[in-house]
Formats: sequence, structure tokens, C-alpha cells
Amino acid sequence: MPLTSYLYPFLAIVLWAGNVIVSKLAASAISPVAITFYRLVLLLVLMSPFVLKPLWNNRALIRRHWWKLALSGLLAMAVFQSLSYRAAESTTATNMAIVTALIPLLTALLSVVILGEAVTLGMAGGGALSFLGLLYLVGQGDISAALRGGVHLGDALMLLAALSYALYGVLLKRWKMNVPAWQAIYMQAIAALVFMLPQFLMLEPGTAALDARTLPLIGYSGIGSSILLSFLWIEGVKKLGPSRCSIFINLLPVLTALFAIAWLNESMHAYHAIGGGVSLIGVLLTQIVQRPLFGTRRLPASRI
Repeated sequence: MPLTSYLYPFLAIVLWAGNVIVSKLAASAISPVAITFYRLVLLLVLMSPFVLKPLWNNRALIRRHWWKLALSGLLAMAVFQSLSYRAAESTTATNMAIVTALIPLLTALLSVVILGEAVTLGMAGGGALSFLGLLYLVGQGDISAALRGGVHLGDALMLLAALSYALYGVLLKRWKMNVPAWQAIYMQAIAALVFMLPQFLMLEPGTAALDARTLPLIGYSGIGSSILLSFLWIEGVKKLGPSRCSIFINLLPVLTALFAIAWLNESMHAYHAIGGGVSLIGVLLTQIVQRPLFGTRRLPASRI
């Protein structure tokens, strides 16, 4: 495998880390609903010249799967993005990245429930480790404090966002729609935009301003983290496979922490490294240790 193939998922994660920073910057500049709406509009405007013709030619397949595309767009582009921007109002970029990095673990757990996949030793051990690491993180080094006070609002919203994205991935695996990637992204964006429109129209005046402060944030969200990130991740999956690419998500907290220190003046504390590290070890165990927890069931001799 050429080493250049690994650049695709790596650069995708770099853009993802940048999007976490943009989420924090947007928290004080524009409504979460507004930036989610604007990024979807920008994505559709830029993609339309290249996607509309092949989309029309493929309309029979699109019509067959329209509600699946709509639901997946709602989960990945509306719920995940708007909750992420809302979470940025009350938690740090580093915390957001660590919680986001739990997506592979949440995907594995949802796969057990929805796809009927076997529970593995990695899921059991990794899930427990990740949960303890998350408690240590949100409790700022004191697990008992997290249990007493509960999870902070921003961290809870980010966990819901990660759960939404994990559900999106599991449903895509279950449905296997065979819709070309760019056409699927385009249709998902339309569905997400329809969902966000009523909320956008109800915004208070002044919370959706387009100015010198918000336009660069919207530009990065629409181009960098929507189009370029999607392209790099799709190419990475083609070249390396989904399992190898998912490992790169573990770099997200590290890169985000570095960016947050450089651009947001956030402080790095021991509980970030310890709690985040334990959580990521749990995620790695989930991905690497695939031995079934309850052993494999042997078929009777007459059925072999």
C-alpha cells in the first residue's frame, strides 16, 4: 500500500479538527442553526453544477431510496452538525474532539443492537474503559464529581451528536443503497436543509448575520469540512478500507488540542491527557480485539 494513500484519511482528520475549532469560533458569532443552514446552502450551490445531471440520470435509484437518504441526511448533516455547534457554546474544543472520537465505539455498540453483530471482548472492555475515561474527563480528574454533578451540557450534547453520527453509519451499512457517494451526499444535504429551514426562519434578528466574522467560518464549514473532508474520506476508504480509516479518528483529539492551544488559547490539563487517553485506548480495543465475548456457537454436525 503506497504511503500516499494514508494522506487521505489523515488530511480528512486535519480538516475535521479544524471544524471543531470553527465550531468554537462560531459559538460567539452566529446561531448554531444559522451556520448549519448556511453551510448546507453553500454545499448545494457548489455541488449542483457537477451533480445534478448524473443525479437526474440516476433518478430511479434515488426515488427508490429517497426516505433512507433523507433520514441519513437528517442524522449526519442536521442533527450532528447543529448539536456540535450548540455544544461548542458550553464545552472546550478538546472535550468536543475526545467525545467525537468515541464514534467508532458507539458504532460498534449500535451494530450489536441494529445489525445483530456479536458482542466482542473489545466492545466490553473498550466500552468500560471509554466510559471511565469520559467520566474522568468531564469530572476534570474526579470521577466522583462527575457522578455527583452529572455530565456538563456541552459534553452531553456532543455525546448525542456522536451517537447520531454513529447511527448514521450503522444505517448506511444496513441499507447498502449503492447510490454514488457524491449523489448521496447531495441528497442528504437537501433533506437536512429542508429540516433546518423552519428553524432558520424562526431565528431572532441578528443571530444569522453574514459579515466579515461569520463568512470565513461558513466558508470553511461548507467547503473544507463538508466537500473536501468528504472527498478525502471517501478516497481513503476506497484505498485503505473503512477499518484502517477509522483508526485515524483517534488522532482527532490530539490535533484538535494542538489547534485549540494555538488559536483558542485553551489550556491543556492532565485530566485531558489521562481521560482522553483512556477513552481512546478503549476505542482502539473495540476496533482491534474482535474475539466474541461469549465464544462462537458451533453448528450441529448434521448441519456442517
